[in-house]
Amino acid sequence: MRARLRELGFSIGRFPVGPYNAITDVAGVRVGHSTLIEGEGPLEVGKGPVRTGVTAILPNSSVFDNRVVAGGFVLNGAGEVSGITQVQEWGLMETPILLTNTMAVGKVSDAAVKWMTKKWPTIGGEDDVVIPLVGECDDSWLNDAVGRHVRSEHVYRAIEHATGGRVAEGSVGAGTGLVTCDFKAGIGTSSRRVAVEGDEYTVGVLVQSNFGVMRSLRVDGAPVGEVLEPLFSEPRRERNAGSIIVVIATDTPLLSSQLVRLCKRAALGIGRTGSFAAHGSGEIIVAFSTTNKVPQKTTKMTATLTVLLDEACDPLYEAVVECTEEAIVNALCMSDEMRGQSGHLAPALPLDRLADILRRYGQAFGKSRAE
Repeated sequence: MRARLRELGFSIGRFPVGPYNAITDVAGVRVGHSTLIEGEGPLEVGKGPVRTGVTAILPNSSVFDNRVVAGGFVLNGAGEVSGITQVQEWGLMETPILLTNTMAVGKVSDAAVKWMTKKWPTIGGEDDVVIPLVGECDDSWLNDAVGRHVRSEHVYRAIEHATGGRVAEGSVGAGTGLVTCDFKAGIGTSSRRVAVEGDEYTVGVLVQSNFGVMRSLRVDGAPVGEVLEPLFSEPRRERNAGSIIVVIATDTPLLSSQLVRLCKRAALGIGRTGSFAAHGSGEIIVAFSTTNKVPQKTTKMTATLTVLLDEACDPLYEAVVECTEEAIVNALCMSDEMRGQSGHLAPALPLDRLADILRRYGQAFGKSRAE
């Protein structure tokens, strides 16, 4: 039975979490998955085994009509979020964010265009064309990646089944075939409630986590990977061809430039878990604020935005570091062992041993980690 970090009795950081401890704690944000698991045995390109999927994050119910302020940051560019250049240029987001595997980016982008032009028939005519946001991680250790099994129907399913509330984590959607620090991982999420000058805001993070080597894994400062590595002898990925995509949502009224600064702090949370942004690993972060919306159609050429001053943003920076670290750990905690193409194995992070390491490490430093 898998459990999230807090269900094991441990937490990261000092800020309180939202009701679901998920990106969906930011009002209006929805998440949906489409998961593909088929076949076993030797790799046959085009046939399987298949261990992949699609995850959709929707900032609001009508993002094309009501564009949200957004920003992005690339820590290491050995990865892709197609469409991020427009976000960085305009400071706005007008499509859902879709996550998938590396070889499926084009197919997912094509499906997203078909879905959006059906929902908004004026796109490409009365209205401008769209450039969907599609992020990727390499799942080829477990999945028949070259077979490109993701189809349009899987993209539609992820978008149309997106909901608020509890978010499925681990080996689901775009996280189905992913590995982090040589353990099975995938999708993880976390949130924080932050009081700033008498107002309370929510910061939520969702990760598609697929980076690192076992010896580097740290959880809340504890050297979990170093302790566990001698216990695992199965062959591992020879190349650190990982990557991680981080999606940040907040109801804090921020400008695009401030969201970029928030993205940079999320990179610190990735580092806390053991990433050193390896040569072949892409670390890309996208953030959006749900508070300020810029309409697609308007008779006015001005818009009024509410903005939190930079001097008040420090608690948000701290919170997003906490969220990112805990989201990665949740992805590990919620993933079962998985055997994929050609018998490749991604073992599950042993939760009993994790709890024991965290307990002993906390006691050694005079800290009580259990709650």
